[in-house]
Amino acid sequence: MKSRQKSIREAEERDEKRAAKRAKRAAALAIDRAEPTATEFIRLLVVTEGVNTEVSYFRQFQMPNVQVRTVGTGYNTLSLVRRAEQVRDEERLKGSEYDQVWCVFDRDDFDAEDFNEAVRLAQHLFGDGRVAYSNQSFEYWLLLHFLDHQGGAMHRQQYDARLNECLAPYGVQYEGRKSKRISTDFFDLMLAIDPQTRRRRIDQAITRAERVFDQYDHRSPAIEESSTTVFRVVKEIMGDRE
Repeated sequence: MKSRQKSIREAEERDEKRAAKRAKRAAALAIDRAEPTATEFIRLLVVTEGVNTEVSYFRQFQMPNVQVRTVGTGYNTLSLVRRAEQVRDEERLKGSEYDQVWCVFDRDDFDAEDFNEAVRLAQHLFGDGRVAYSNQSFEYWLLLHFLDHQGGAMHRQQYDARLNECLAPYGVQYEGRKSKRISTDFFDLMLAIDPQTRRRRIDQAITRAERVFDQYDHRSPAIEESSTTVFRVVKEIMGDRE
C-alpha cells in the first residue's frame, strides 16, 4: 500500500514538473508582447515533410492566442504541398477552418524544378510567403539559434556536428542520425537568452535568417544555399506579424 502511494506521489511530482516546464516555455515566448485579444486568436495548420524533427519542434510551442496543429507526412516538395491541400480540404469538410496553412519542407537533393514549383504552388494555394522551406534542410534553422552564419553553402551533413558543438556546453544533444527529435531541453535552450548577445536565441535566429534571405532574389530558391524561411511561420506563431 505504501509503495503504491509512493508511486502515485512520484507520478504527481513528474506531472507537476512537466506542467511547470510548459508554463516556463509559454512565459518565455510571451516576453515583450502585448496582451492578446479575442480577435488575435488564430489557428495554424503546419504540414511538414519530416515526421520527427519538425513535428517535435512545432508541437512544443505553447501560445495562449495561437493554436498550431502539426501534421508530419513523410512527403516532399510537390507531393507535400498537395498533401497539405488535401488535409486542409478534409478539415473544411469537418467544419474546421484554419486561418493559415503552412508547408514545411527541405531542398535536400530533390530536383531543383520540383522544389521551385513546390514553393510557387504553396504560395498560390495558401498565400504569399506561406511556405517555410530550408535549403538544404530544417537543421539549418536550428543552427541559426547558435551560429551567426552569413549564408553560403553548407552541406546538410555538417549540420548535426555543428549543432552538437553548440549544444555540448549545455549538456544537450541532438541525435540527427537516430531519433531526430528535438528534446524539451533543446527547445528550451533555443528560447533562452544568449549570454553573449543578451537576446533570446529564437529572436536572433529570426534576424539571421532574414538577413541571409535578403541576400537572394528568390527567382530560384533551389540554388539559394544556405537559406531558410522557417522564420516566417515562427513569427506568426509568436505573434510578430507584419
